[in-house]
Amino acid sequence: MFGKVVQFFDQRYRWHRFPTLLGVLALIGIRNTLRARNLFSTTRGSGVQAPPAPASHLVARTTDGSYNDLRHPTMGMAGTRFGRNVPLEVTKPEVAPRLFTPNPRTISDKLLLRHEFQPATTLNVLAAAWLQFETRDWFSHGTDMEHPIHVPRPAGDDWPDDPMVWPSTPKDPTNQATDGSATFVNTETHWWDASQVYGSTPAFEAAVRTGSGGRVKIGDDGLIDVDPTLISTSGGQDGWWVGLELMHTLFMREHNAICARLASSYPSWNDDQLFEKARLVNAALIAKIHTVEWTTAILGHPVLHIAMRANWWGVAEERVHDLIGRISSSDLISGIPGSPTDHHGVPYAMTEEFVAVYRMHPLIPDDYEIRDVVTGDVTENLDFLDLHGGPNSRAVLRRATAKNLFYSLGTAHPGAMRLHNNPRFMHRLARNDGVFIDLAAIDVLRSRERGVPRYNEFRRLMHMAPVRSFEELGDDPETVAQLREIYDDDLEDVDLMVGMLGEQLPRGFGFSDTAFRIFVLMASRRLKSDRFFGLDFNAKVYTPEGMAWIDGNDMSSVLVRHYPELAPALHGVRNAFAPWPVPAS
Repeated sequence: MFGKVVQFFDQRYRWHRFPTLLGVLALIGIRNTLRARNLFSTTRGSGVQAPPAPASHLVARTTDGSYNDLRHPTMGMAGTRFGRNVPLEVTKPEVAPRLFTPNPRTISDKLLLRHEFQPATTLNVLAAAWLQFETRDWFSHGTDMEHPIHVPRPAGDDWPDDPMVWPSTPKDPTNQATDGSATFVNTETHWWDASQVYGSTPAFEAAVRTGSGGRVKIGDDGLIDVDPTLISTSGGQDGWWVGLELMHTLFMREHNAICARLASSYPSWNDDQLFEKARLVNAALIAKIHTVEWTTAILGHPVLHIAMRANWWGVAEERVHDLIGRISSSDLISGIPGSPTDHHGVPYAMTEEFVAVYRMHPLIPDDYEIRDVVTGDVTENLDFLDLHGGPNSRAVLRRATAKNLFYSLGTAHPGAMRLHNNPRFMHRLARNDGVFIDLAAIDVLRSRERGVPRYNEFRRLMHMAPVRSFEELGDDPETVAQLREIYDDDLEDVDLMVGMLGEQLPRGFGFSDTAFRIFVLMASRRLKSDRFFGLDFNAKVYTPEGMAWIDGNDMSSVLVRHYPELAPALHGVRNAFAPWPVPAS
């Protein structure tokens, strides 16, 4: 009954306009409804088997994510299927000609391409780099150029090929369905386990480890000593750029700092023991930073400030946690970490809808000012392609230094999540294999290819009111006219990403309320389903030193530990993902 009441008032008045306390209660009702009605398993018939359990699986994360749930060891394992947040009967992939209607290249060219940079003034570019760093932990479908998609070239387009030949999503080889339904496989673990740093395969993990003292490979120059094509199974050099390298460098250095702390307390521990425990601690710190810092920066609404901090510490708040620890087993009172695990009746998995709403490429700027951390002066002006790919990223890092690049991204704004604001460089981007792609067009294509519902149907399935006019999706008459023309005056055809970028944003929000519905469900689920954020989030498993490390650190302290020159810039900055001050010229 409570959920139905919340849905009624939310559809008519919108939860984010409620007074703060009512807004918090409304979010609880929305999340409860989504938990009850928007979790669907795709695991039936997958035939995936877990490998033998490692000796340490009770107190350490496995490389491939197996044995997190001890009763169902394949749950969340790399190589298992994505789940769904909408009923399976509505998830059949679109096929030609519907797959190309309207043409995704036309949508990219007319509705998505950036002509004038629209900044998100409450964030810095570290927030954009962080998101890419995180999504590489959560999911990757891989790409298939052996069975590409042949997209018709729009009339008058200057693309050199007709049709445009772009990679497809690899098919799930275990799916024997004959009704047109499809499932897809996550190459990464589904857990929040820092697999972007440590890998989801033994080969990846071996590539980043030194084999001594639990440490990972950092060179004498303080940078990661690993080939970027090895450190990412979800894109290699195609997705690599200096922002991503900075994040990997920072948290690989943080891993080694944790190892040093543990080794001082447990001198008898071997390499594996130190590595596994440092991974646990580092992954939890990353999850904490994302929950209470990144999220509250990009969703700067008073209700979200309360709600996301409550996800970690409960309504009892951080001060009570620091003084006496948990006061209740309830995650509402004392936070999800340390509370009993609950899958809410459906095996845990990342979902296709989660992937779809996290397509946030407008956050990436095209142009960058490189600043000196001491003076604040601009020393170089570069564009994204100067920072893109392993060789370019490393050359800029060596020339400009990590501390100056962190400062440069910390003082710059990302792009706003709006129409007409996708990066220019993505409009015709050369992959490492020589294939040219339009990444914004492929973003549109992917949701269609994977059976993610289009915008209005998606909103209905999220228990939201559908939009009733194109005027609700455009900030100006010209954009509304473009939407009408491209979608032939049919609101039901509007793609999910286009609708999310066009709709009005709640106050303080950096992305749409439609995307937020998946976020509010899955953000807590990533914690609540994970044994190592459940009852195993304790000093016995993590060590007292590990728990103190998680409690005592945030993004700012991590940055200053490894780059103390950043301390003056971060002085007085309450959230490291908010813009840092630049000295007046």
